[in-house]
Amino acid sequence: MADAATREPRPAHEPRPAHERRRSVGRSEVGWPGVGRPGVVWALPGALFFVFFAVAPMVLVGALAFTDWDGIGTPSWTGMSNWSRLWDDPETHQAIWLSLVLTVLTWVFQTPLALLLGVWAAGRQRNRAVLSAIFFLPLLGSSVALALVWKSLLDPNFGLIADIGPALGFADGDLLGSSKGAFGAVLFVTAWQFIPLHTLIYQGGARAIPRSLYDAAAIDGAGTVRQFFSITLPQLRNTIVTSSVIMVVGALTFFDTVLILTKGGPGTDTTIVPYLMYRNGFQAFDLGYASAVATILVVVATTVSLLLVRLTGFAAMRSTREGM
Repeated sequence: MADAATREPRPAHEPRPAHERRRSVGRSEVGWPGVGRPGVVWALPGALFFVFFAVAPMVLVGALAFTDWDGIGTPSWTGMSNWSRLWDDPETHQAIWLSLVLTVLTWVFQTPLALLLGVWAAGRQRNRAVLSAIFFLPLLGSSVALALVWKSLLDPNFGLIADIGPALGFADGDLLGSSKGAFGAVLFVTAWQFIPLHTLIYQGGARAIPRSLYDAAAIDGAGTVRQFFSITLPQLRNTIVTSSVIMVVGALTFFDTVLILTKGGPGTDTTIVPYLMYRNGFQAFDLGYASAVATILVVVATTVSLLLVRLTGFAAMRSTREGM
């Protein structure tokens, strides 16, 4: 108090010391009502939405997995019968295998393309903005509308595949009538739709990389390829993990494209787990068994997501700008 009372006033043109500026900023952020970090009440609408439209349905589906119910009347308790049937059902085993294969191929096919396109779109090339806008158009369409368009194009009688099918090894143009052709069509159509989304994610990540890193590498004589592998890829590792989690969970829950494009066929060659769940629940009206399949799908998708976050070290990452 004595120091403050005897301190001479600071001239108007003299800047304040750093510790006084920090103290002033801190009071303005947390000391005034309505300024600073929002309270927990701001998260209440989102939390209630998540509880009513995500947690509650999952709990009900988990309970229905132990019952026999056709959608009318009162479900009857059957204990573990649905789970025993699921364990012994070869069609379920095939659906799980096809879902895993589709997920792996989706990641292998989409990630390199989306990464390269995203890095390219983050540059300053001529006409880049126009080409990027055209390329992102599939992202604006619904899955149902896009699947209907591709189903028309792949029609062996009237579609484009009737003309180019022989060149692809399908003499009659019936791509969706063969096992490998139908599975490849699902893989291609989903990639065509979702690669723009992941490209957009990689574009944002690439634009956040400081330009000074590339300038320093260029001074040291590093070319474009060396800069990509030594700067771009390491700096995008958080982005790669984020995109991979979205891609893997999305691939495990593909449904509408399979429903419209192949209906799980030919036979059961494209019947993945979500379509198997739909067929048991809303075609056979065996909602108890469909709930068991849905519960397995939720558990597997959640486990895979947590493993990806855990094994890649994403949870421990704080910044990719080491040395900055």
